[in-house]
Amino acid sequence: MAESRSQTRSIHGFHAIIAKLRHDPEAVKEIYLDANRQDGRAKDLLRHAETQGVRVIPVDGKRLDGMAPGARHQGVIALVDARIRHITLDDVLDTLDEPALLLVLDGITDPRNLGACLRVADAVGAHAVVAPKDRAVGLTDVAIKAASGAAETVPYVVVTNLARSLREMKERDIWVVGTAGEATSTLYEAQWPEATAWVLGAEGEGLRRLTRETCDALVSIPMLGSVESLNVSVATGVCLFEARRRRMAGA
Repeated sequence: MAESRSQTRSIHGFHAIIAKLRHDPEAVKEIYLDANRQDGRAKDLLRHAETQGVRVIPVDGKRLDGMAPGARHQGVIALVDARIRHITLDDVLDTLDEPALLLVLDGITDPRNLGACLRVADAVGAHAVVAPKDRAVGLTDVAIKAASGAAETVPYVVVTNLARSLREMKERDIWVVGTAGEATSTLYEAQWPEATAWVLGAEGEGLRRLTRETCDALVSIPMLGSVESLNVSVATGVCLFEARRRRMAGA
């Protein structure tokens, strides 16, 4: 490769790489694919790569493990331009083969909280994390480090108008669920469809008014002790894993 490794970074997982191929194909330098992957997802990725003229290199699974130690790379890793990070929500949603599971963060200004939320999103299999351009920390080096690799596996979508983006999700039949301590319906009582976007705000401040009003439903996390709220990354874990549990149980 003509470019140095310092100018590239790796991303892995089919959703992240296909979304990158769709929106920023010029940023994708090369793709390493497990030679044993012959399934539909691998073929779909190969079609996208061929269309964009991106080289796909068949490799042994052990080599992929070495390139991304400890990561769930799904058998595919791409080297991309480290300076290009932009991705849109449509880029992500258009690649999904299951109902969307999204995390929307409203007003998170602490980079460590953002990084922790990305780790939760990766662990639960969320398809993207969405955040506004303003009044938010952004994907800084501190946030990337705190994410422990999840910043490379979970698409991070920055939007200019969060309320409008939530309405666009609703137009695509994604149910928007916000969290609020005063909500009368709890997380364990409420019902929602599989395609959901979970909206969480900063600890203490919560959701902004317009964000709250745009949600299809509001739920609260039952607090049985003396504290009144949870750190946003903890609340994210509680909500997303409950959503994933219901999917796995067919509820």
